[in-house]
Amino acid sequence: MCGRYYVDDDTAREIEKLVREVDSKVKNQGSMDIHPSESAVVLTGRRPVLSAEMMQWGFPQHQGNGLLINARSESVLEKRMFRDSVLHRRCIIPAGHFYEWTPSKEKVTFFREGDPVVLMAGFYNQFQEEDHFVILTVPANASVAKVHDRMPLILERSEIEDWVYDNGFLDFALHKKQPLLQKYQPYVQQSLF
Repeated sequence: MCGRYYVDDDTAREIEKLVREVDSKVKNQGSMDIHPSESAVVLTGRRPVLSAEMMQWGFPQHQGNGLLINARSESVLEKRMFRDSVLHRRCIIPAGHFYEWTPSKEKVTFFREGDPVVLMAGFYNQFQEEDHFVILTVPANASVAKVHDRMPLILERSEIEDWVYDNGFLDFALHKKQPLLQKYQPYVQQSLF
């Protein structure tokens, strides 16, 4: 699962290197944690070239009962709410890092060593005339599994356009091996036993 992530000036500079068109709202985002329901930058293929746009995080659930912020890669093509979006409206959510919490509620930061941006796979749809996105998750690999059993589907820079534009790439991406990530945990509970 991914329930919060971080963007900063380094993330913004990397976005500008990756896309040709940047929405003016994107340039003024600043450094901040992104929480569900907030607006954030996503990379889309709605225009002829890859572009950066602002969208709201989370699909509204039926009957207004909260938000769906993540979708499982294993079942995304089976879920009616997600299927059309993942087939036709894929996007990338750039972040400096993302967070997960241990069972004892300690925050752990995950990032890619030597790379200022983590490229998370997602998709979007429109609800009440506003664009909303969801982050795809996969079973956690060895670098995340001790903290949480899920992690975002991470894309390589070389996979950006394939994810956004190439429908044939979807099946590969949903099952690809995830990169190992580094973690930072400011406080680790010590055990006497």
